[in-house]
Amino acid sequence: MIRIELQVDLRYEVDSHGADFIFNIHAAQTACQSVSQERVWLNQPVTPQIDTDPATGNRFMRLRAGPGELRVSYSALIDIAHHRADPARLPEVAVRLLPLEAFPYIYPSRYCESDRLGKFAITEFGGLWQGHGRVQAIRDWVNRRVSFRPNTSTSATSAIDTLIAQVGVCRDFSHLMIALCRALSIPARFTTGTDFGADPALGPPDFHAYVEAYLGDRWYLFDPSGTAIPMGLVRFGTGRDAADVAFATIFGGVKADPPVIRTLALEDLSQGIVLPHHCLDALSTDALSRSSTLPQRAQ
Repeated sequence: MIRIELQVDLRYEVDSHGADFIFNIHAAQTACQSVSQERVWLNQPVTPQIDTDPATGNRFMRLRAGPGELRVSYSALIDIAHHRADPARLPEVAVRLLPLEAFPYIYPSRYCESDRLGKFAITEFGGLWQGHGRVQAIRDWVNRRVSFRPNTSTSATSAIDTLIAQVGVCRDFSHLMIALCRALSIPARFTTGTDFGADPALGPPDFHAYVEAYLGDRWYLFDPSGTAIPMGLVRFGTGRDAADVAFATIFGGVKADPPVIRTLALEDLSQGIVLPHHCLDALSTDALSRSSTLPQRAQ
């Protein structure tokens, strides 16, 4: 099991009209990820509303901030007991056999134009075994072809833009990998967390985007940017692309400071708690899909 202490601090300057905020900074509660010692602190005298999306499990906090400084602090203790699987035994699932929950993640979306990449994806990956190995090959291809470079993309950059520019940040790597997977009828979704294990040379700790692909009977983790240790990824939210799970969506005139994030991995071998490390197993933080059938190779 992995145990992470998480601290997220956000600061904004709100103009005289006030502003509405929707935050997705609460760690998700999943079958394999549990959250305890959770605390939210606000410097303004407002009462936030916190809701969980029943379809995704994403936890959203919304509030109305008055003029002036708004500071938001979130802390939690997160335990992650990953489901592990042999990658060689994870097939793709034919579209006709996918569970309903996977349907939104086989279609094109705002930042993942999979409908424009079909021929390209088939040329590059169509001859590979239809399973975890092919998804891993897509991940490795994106990791090799795209260079990680901060401040090289914008909130409008899409998968096609990244394919052409061959440069970007974690969200760009993830959008491109997702678009290529969907072009091959492999459900893939955009997942947010923190960049545990990232090289300090890349900058201070930050929010992180990675990919979950549906294989066999559940969603498995892939980090196309290769900047984090997948075993240390704390899930906040999942969606079709970045538009669904921004850590903060703001309606009003606001100036934002960069987020300040601290993640500390704890170790207690007597309780089976180990430090995050790279491994060869396929990792998932989801439960067995209740609506899936026996896994079948895609046709």
